Amino acid sequence: MGLYPETEPYDHGMLDVGDGNHVYWETCGNPRGKPALVLHGGPGSGCGPYFRRLFDPARYRVVLLDQRGCGRSTPHAAEPGTDMSVNTTGHLMADLELLRRELGVDRWLVWGVSWGSVLGLRYAQTYPGVVSELVLTGVATGSDAEVDLLTRGLGQVFPDAFARFLAGLPEDDRDGNLAAAYNRLLESPDPGVRERAARAWTDWETAMASQPPRSVERYEDPVFRRGFARTVTHYFGNDHFMETDAVLRDAHLLAGIPGSLVQGSVDLGNLTGVVWRLHHAWPGSELTVVDEVGHSIGPESMTDALVAATDKYADR
Repeated sequence: MGLYPETEPYDHGMLDVGDGNHVYWETCGNPRGKPALVLHGGPGSGCGPYFRRLFDPARYRVVLLDQRGCGRSTPHAAEPGTDMSVNTTGHLMADLELLRRELGVDRWLVWGVSWGSVLGLRYAQTYPGVVSELVLTGVATGSDAEVDLLTRGLGQVFPDAFARFLAGLPEDDRDGNLAAAYNRLLESPDPGVRERAARAWTDWETAMASQPPRSVERYEDPVFRRGFARTVTHYFGNDHFMETDAVLRDAHLLAGIPGSLVQGSVDLGNLTGVVWRLHHAWPGSELTVVDEVGHSIGPESMTDALVAATDKYADR
């Protein structure tokens, strides 16, 4: 099956979402096609051209954006003066609604990866009338158990990397909320403290995401590294700005919205069982498990499954 050919946006812009923030957006594909919204991961990863290729450009009108504080949106989280108090799940959902109205979209398919699946699920639960379908991969729900797994639980799997991760924090902060502790360092007025914390956080992300650990190119960009680490720890350290286990608790609100969950069989996030619990709590969802794939959308078997999912809904 494979990816669709590369395509360029036919329109783009900077949306004034308030609070001094401007969000970058672009549209590609068929201007009269089925609207689809792409939500990147992170939080703070930003969107890239690869995502466009998961949709048939003849049948979809694909909308991509860089969420607040990342990518081409301004101000960037890497800038120490950027106000992160106005970067929350509630703010991001309001941005999506503002963009939908700006583009004249009534309803759209929502596609999300990793953090984007958390945001997509909560958006659909909050605004069910505007979401036609959901396609989610690297599925997460933003629960306390997932954050605990990613910041502490996987230390048993990667003990050497975890020891280095803990060593980046003051001793008094090593037994508490590790994301919040790192976020305090990333909010330090000292640029050296911020840089060391960003490097330690992305080194830990690399150790978890790569088997065996390897360099991740985007983390070598100091602007990306600082903005990403600051944004992730801001969300992780504040319960994703949602009530505890809100997405799973409110899974019944997704009834009537068809959904495809495409998950790698060796995605470490599966250790919490959240994907299976979400699938069973969400009537109308389908779960596809892709063998021998982790928390990545790069392998051919994963891209084939994701393209199959968007193809399925293209003419619906």
